[in-house]
Parts: sequence; structure tokens; C-alpha cells
Amino acid sequence: MSGHTTYIRRTLTVEAMGLFLSAGNSTASFTSPQLKEMLFQALDSLGPRRKVLVVPPDQTRAHSRAGELTRYVWEYYGDHLKAILPALGTHSPMSPAAIARMFGEVPLSLFRAHNWRTDIVTLGEVPAEFIHEKSEGKLNYAWPAQVNKLIASGEFDLVLSIGQVVPHEVIGMANYNKNILVGTGGREGINRSHYLGAVYGMERIMGRADNPVRQVLNYASDHFLKDVPLVYVHTVVGRDPEGHLVVRGLFVGDDKECFHRAADLSLQVNFEMLERPIQKAVVYLEPHEFKSTWLGNKAIYRTRMALADGGELIILAPGVKEFGEDPAIDRLIRRYGYCGTPATLAAVEKDPELASDLSAAAHLIHGSSEGRFHITYCPGHLTREEIESAGFRYGDLASMTARYNPDTLKNGQNTVNGEEIFFISNPGLGLWADRGRFHS
Repeated sequence: MSGHTTYIRRTLTVEAMGLFLSAGNSTASFTSPQLKEMLFQALDSLGPRRKVLVVPPDQTRAHSRAGELTRYVWEYYGDHLKAILPALGTHSPMSPAAIARMFGEVPLSLFRAHNWRTDIVTLGEVPAEFIHEKSEGKLNYAWPAQVNKLIASGEFDLVLSIGQVVPHEVIGMANYNKNILVGTGGREGINRSHYLGAVYGMERIMGRADNPVRQVLNYASDHFLKDVPLVYVHTVVGRDPEGHLVVRGLFVGDDKECFHRAADLSLQVNFEMLERPIQKAVVYLEPHEFKSTWLGNKAIYRTRMALADGGELIILAPGVKEFGEDPAIDRLIRRYGYCGTPATLAAVEKDPELASDLSAAAHLIHGSSEGRFHITYCPGHLTREEIESAGFRYGDLASMTARYNPDTLKNGQNTVNGEEIFFISNPGLGLWADRGRFHS
């Protein structure tokens, strides 16, 4: 681990724990043995634990290395690891095949599926006055702090939340308490947090660790999660000069400092500030990871600040077969399409069903170009009619892939038959923005 900065604070109790591990920098490249060694060292600092719950992300964040770290936790705790609860949010439950791909030999019997509509406990409410202030007067509802009943049960002496810190459209920077309060949250909590972010403005949030949505979650953590023995394991993942994914940082702790150190490094590693806007971007969605526009629209979220007015975003989406992974949300997306903020806000006012599923409304706002640029979706399993009725242009996947072959393009600027394009092989790994638009 030569050349990497590492800080460890040792203690034997969960209370007032702080930061256990802070390792990495923008050029670090940790090997699997190094990750295992560092994680074990941090877990040693916690002292003995007899009932452990692990909360990793699902397969939509497989590049986080959370699957590998969960395997190490299983090796470390053995029979004391009692359950693994993937932070699904509103995503579909993981199949046995997906679990095996991501978590390897970890026993399937340990996994529990989170149901955001039924498996939750409300721990308390963030007051409406707080939401009103943070939304700049736009919203007037309280925010329920909801978590999966396993987390609220009190039966575990360690809840280990594992995931990647990376720019995120709803929360600015992913992970920390989002993994618990949204990833294992309930319908109202997810809906209202997503809508707060959308109404406040995605461009004002992305890439910023401190923002109104995070402040709401921090309020909930400070008031309602104090008795949960939570420890966070954060990775920062980037690409090396050859384009391979590498772990640049590993951070373990229970406080804001742990998250902010990871967020600071993520901005160095995952945020590409461009000196001029992109006229044409081509984004590839890996089929095992992206099966819906609910997930695949990361191609839009993460590039929206980089696209030029009048430009084009082409999304190669061989695995996309639906809009929403939840049937009710899928129906709402099909009904309204990605028609921009004013039309979506008007629809929320008129349609009680949409008003009761505010995460769907937020998603419709996030997935629109707001009329600034064109979006051409090239799905593997949706028809032209379905794509166009959702507000996108339709592109034939076979012909577009032949023209813009993701196997031969490199990330960043390419010239294809005399045409300049900007290629992104996985939008979930970063954030791209034109310098002028990011600071405007």
C-alpha cells in the first residue's frame, strides 16, 4: 500500500466510533488482497460482533466492488453474519443468478429481498418546516424516515452498509445514509426525497455532497438512527489509463467525515469537467446492469450538463425491456413520458396517482432533456412506438451499434467516419459537465 494515505482510529465500542479507515488517492490502485487486508484491519477495530447484517447495493452497482467486499465480510464473520439485505430501493429483487454473479460463493440462504412497499418501519418524521426551508418554499410535506424492518429490529449488533460513493442525480453524491434511508426505505420516503431533489434541480445537486436532500437524510440519521449500530464501508472506483476499473479509495467509519473523504476523492476520480459542450454523445448500457429506462436513464442524468443545446445523445441499450421496474411506475412513465419539468409538475397537480408516486414524477423530470438536446434511444426489447410515445427518438440498435461499436470506441473523444463523438461505456461510473453550465 506504499504511496497511499491511510488513517486508522481504533476503539472497541460502537458508540462514538468515528473514522476507522481512510485510504487512497486519485492515482491509487488497490488490489484485492490489499482491500481484504484493509477491511479486516478495520473490522478488527470494531471488536467482536455476534449478529451482523450487511447492506450492499444490488447488481445495478456491481462495479462498486461491494460484492467482493461482502465476500470478505462473510469470510471474516462466518456464522456471525446472519443476513445480507441488498439495498434495492425501488428496483426488482435480485435473481439467484444475479446474486451469484455479484457475490460469488456467499450462501444464497443469507440474502433477503427488500420490498419498499411492505417491509418497512417508520422511525420518525423530518418536519414539514424543514422540508419547506430546504426546498426554498416549493414543498410543504414532512419526510418519513423509513427503513427495512430488519434494520429497525434491534437484533443486530452491527449493520454494515457497503457501497460506492459516486456522483448521483438525486442525492448529489451516492451512498452514506442514502444506502439505508432510501436503499432500504419505504414508498413515501423514497418518493418524497426524489421529488425534493427534482424540484430543487438536478443540475444544482449532482456532484455536491451537501445539498437539500442530503441535509434531510442527515437530519433523519441524527434523530432516528442513533441506536442502530451502523458502520459504512465506502469505495471510490475509477478507470486507470488503460480503461480498466480500479479501486482508488476505501473508507470505513460511522460519521460524516468518512463520507466526505470519499466524496472529495470521488470528485477527483469520477467527475470530468469539459471545456466545451458535447455535440454528440454515445452512451452504452451494459445489458446485465441496465434492463429498464428507470436505470438506463443514468445515460441522461450523468451527461445532461455536458450536452450542447441542439446536440444529440445516443443511448445503446441492448438489455432495456421496460420503463419502470415497478409495474405501477412503468404504467405512469408510459402514460406521461419524459416531457420535462413544467409538464410533469402540471401532471402531478392533476393526477392523484402520479402525486402519490412522486419518485416516478422525479424520474420523469430527470430523464428529460428539458427540450435542450435530442435523445435517441436504441433499445434491445422495446418498440419504436413505445420509445417515441415516451418522448424519445427511436434508433435501431443493430445499425447504431454497427456505426458506433462500443467494443472499439474508447471512453472520451472519438472520430467515427469523420464525425466527432464523445463515448461513455458506463454512465454509472461518473459525471460529465460543461464547465460553463456546471458553474452557471
